[in-house]
Amino acid sequence: MSEPVARVVVEGADLAPLAARLGVSHGTAGAVDLALRRDGDRLVLAGDPTRYGAPLAVDFVAGRVAHRRRFGGGRGQLIARACGLGGGVTSSVVDATAGLGRDAFVLASLGVEVLMVERVAAIAALLEDGLARALADPGTAAVARRLHLARGDATRELAALVARGGVAPQVIHLDPMFPHRDKSALVKKEMRLFRALAGDDGDAPRLLEAALDVATHRVVVKRPRKAPPIAGPAPRHVLEGKTSRYDLYVHRSLKG
Repeated sequence: MSEPVARVVVEGADLAPLAARLGVSHGTAGAVDLALRRDGDRLVLAGDPTRYGAPLAVDFVAGRVAHRRRFGGGRGQLIARACGLGGGVTSSVVDATAGLGRDAFVLASLGVEVLMVERVAAIAALLEDGLARALADPGTAAVARRLHLARGDATRELAALVARGGVAPQVIHLDPMFPHRDKSALVKKEMRLFRALAGDDGDAPRLLEAALDVATHRVVVKRPRKAPPIAGPAPRHVLEGKTSRYDLYVHRSLKG
């Protein structure tokens, strides 16, 4: 991971404990900073809207994730097939690049126990906030109880994070950052914010190596459809969709 290009500041008197826990500044964000602050009942991460778009939040109750949970195609969708959720199998998954938790929540909605690992402190704080709101909502509480969160760097401490997280690493899901070519300005700005926080995922080969060491059954890597595979061993299988694909590295079969 290259050095981040933006500093995160926590705003609001009620969030001073969060700033201390994250080890970041508490006060007022400057022109080039990103700010963690309350927006209604949500924790959001916001920056210059002309550069980064709307504030970023994790919302498992409404919006894009809720729509995908209801209409995404169940176990027939690409991520479910990649993670082996067929033939009566319900594997446990470690999402080692959790991001905003969208894929993890979809898997949890299909009955999967998921450990979300996130190394960027500000994004982990958003995940924690979104998970708390999902646990408090009757419509999503049962799904949210299958989600577990660990903050840490999967390239360096994946085995330890998994051991503490309490979820068996049958499948490890990776979605390393890659230059997106989506035509939506919103997606482009969202990715700019992620890159400002995390830099580039130049350590993806090391992340794949760590995942292969820890996964008991398979590692699945999400990639843009035409992107090259991560440097390292060749995937055994490939599942392609319209815009993305999954490279599958299989140790042993998953059985129901």
